[in-house]
Amino acid sequence: MFWPWLTRRRRSPELMDQPGLDPAEHEQALHGLARINALSDSAGILWRSLLELARRRDGPLSVLDIACGGGDLVAALARRARRAGVTLRLEGCDRSAVAVAHAERLADARQVSARFFTWDALADPLPGEYDVVTTSLFLHHLDEPEAVLLLRRMKQMARCLVLVNDLERGPLGWMLAWLGTRLLSRSRIVHVDGPLSVEGAFTCAEVRALARRAGLDGATLTRRWPCRFLLAWRRPGVTTGRAP
Repeated sequence: MFWPWLTRRRRSPELMDQPGLDPAEHEQALHGLARINALSDSAGILWRSLLELARRRDGPLSVLDIACGGGDLVAALARRARRAGVTLRLEGCDRSAVAVAHAERLADARQVSARFFTWDALADPLPGEYDVVTTSLFLHHLDEPEAVLLLRRMKQMARCLVLVNDLERGPLGWMLAWLGTRLLSRSRIVHVDGPLSVEGAFTCAEVRALARRAGLDGATLTRRWPCRFLLAWRRPGVTTGRAP
């Protein structure tokens, strides 16, 4: 084994999670993460499931993106929906007021109709119900009990579908994170946090176990490039196949 520290999950505090983070550094990191999300097609990982459900609906599909960061994923989904001719009512939330303000500015600049608000996904009262509840690259920031709590809360809010896009721990993912963060961003936060994120990520087997503990019976898990997975749970009775 050439990567012994990756055989077990090792979650270290990431700079992005630290209280009192300098807003200018935070903003720079959000720009770098947006470039990484674009290259790794984070929006595409979620898009097919959203499109299939939206095409079966008569009205708008309401979507909440938890831990939305700088809002680039919400903006990318809005652009795809516009091109596909489907209507998404998009909202994003994050614990960081700096991230929420950044997301609002980005939405205005890209002429995206979306609502953003500050919300702690683990502690604050649930903000309501949505057709789809998503989160991307947030699960690996959490301890196991917190991850189970997040999945349970997502299940409570989702009328139709829960989607979780995150990193899969492994040597290739670690190498891509180390190299990609340095090629795509000059942010020291991104450089430090990228490899730490992979070390703190779950394997697919571990994610399946978390989903069972959270009561997401029947959830599916598929691997996506680059070294990502998509966990999808449909509320019983809801179909997401293509409309005839």
